[in-house]
Amino acid sequence: MAEIQETVAAPVNVVEDVQPADVEDALRIVLRKSLETNGLVRGLSEVARALDRRTAHLCILAEDCEDPEYKKLIDALCRQHNIDIIAVKERTKLAEWAGLAKYDKEGALKKTFKCSCVAVTDFGERTKALDMLLEQLK
Repeated sequence: MAEIQETVAAPVNVVEDVQPADVEDALRIVLRKSLETNGLVRGLSEVARALDRRTAHLCILAEDCEDPEYKKLIDALCRQHNIDIIAVKERTKLAEWAGLAKYDKEGALKKTFKCSCVAVTDFGERTKALDMLLEQLK
């Protein structure tokens, strides 16, 4: 006789949609959600291409970018195509939010990279953080 196997569904971690404390926290949540849905573009050439093709909805530029021409290019493309731009202070923090960091087994930060610019092409699901961020951009 054939044995009947019971299947048990894996527990699902439901993350509650919480109100972010500030705009920086909201930006971190929005970038994480867009990274999950493959809607985040990182690096100069990819961001410039997304801005030029008008597929980006939002652009985030680090203020501590070393090359002023880099900042001019991204700013000009955003203005030309009427795409919202947000400035953050540190590019290491932007890289961590964009998924460009390595963690060890315990979850501690092992190595961080630097990223001066990212663009969001797909926000993913609608969250309170996204609503707060879009309200700030008006």
